Amino acid sequence: MPVLCLIANPADSELDPALAAAVVKETGGELNWLNHAIACEIIEPKSTEALELARAVIGTRKVDAAVVPTENRRKQLLIADMDSTMINEECIDELAAALGLKDQVAEITDRAMRGELDFAQALRTRVALLKGLQRKTIEAVRREQISLAPGGRALVHTMREYGAYTSLVSGGFTFFAEFFAKRIGFDEFVANVLEFDGERLTGTVADPIIDKTTKRERLLALAGERSLPLSQTIAVGDGANDLDMIRIAGFGVAMHAKPKVAAEAGIRIDHGDLTALLYLQGYADEEIVR
Repeated sequence: MPVLCLIANPADSELDPALAAAVVKETGGELNWLNHAIACEIIEPKSTEALELARAVIGTRKVDAAVVPTENRRKQLLIADMDSTMINEECIDELAAALGLKDQVAEITDRAMRGELDFAQALRTRVALLKGLQRKTIEAVRREQISLAPGGRALVHTMREYGAYTSLVSGGFTFFAEFFAKRIGFDEFVANVLEFDGERLTGTVADPIIDKTTKRERLLALAGERSLPLSQTIAVGDGANDLDMIRIAGFGVAMHAKPKVAAEAGIRIDHGDLTALLYLQGYADEEIVR
């Protein structure tokens, strides 16, 4: 039984009862609000083209639409990217800014996230440019330049409250992933390890590189350890190195993603914050742990 979800950004919602009613008129089905003026679901839309019809009605308004099955809707495993997904920034770009190299590094980052460059090679190239950066500067960047993406703590804490396991798997660095995994509330983190010579970066990253294959394999391993079918998993990310895990997850979500990722993911969230992943699972506002 399909469910059509309409989800807006809580900070700037353009979803109202009139828009929801207009979508129902086109698609058929039963309207149920999960969070008034933020998220609703249309249960059993009659049209087989409900998603296309909904998007046509929505037009340019900042409202996301997705069709999900009701079976296994609430997931028991979350695997998430970090940079530009659970946090708002790309950590390596902010480190480069401390050396006056942000534009140069950010261009490589952007191309890698669009899938135009080999991820491992692009990572090593960027890290080499950071050689000599002091640990205290990296700590200052982590403290002052990195911010949590809205809705992330609610997503993780709510899923854990209802029995899910949560994993932060990043192509970034443990220096940031460990810190933010704890702040957000993840059960575990996996990321690349920056190498130091005393208090300064050597310009190298330890092997093995955490890449798209690692992310996919971690999802498979965690599902296997918990005897979960992949239909019980949800994966979220924004870059090309997230696509392999997004493709195989029960809910594969492209979050404010690069065009290639958004085009290939089963679900795309262009406007909502990370609580959108809870509404996709059918959580009502009163069930969300904030």
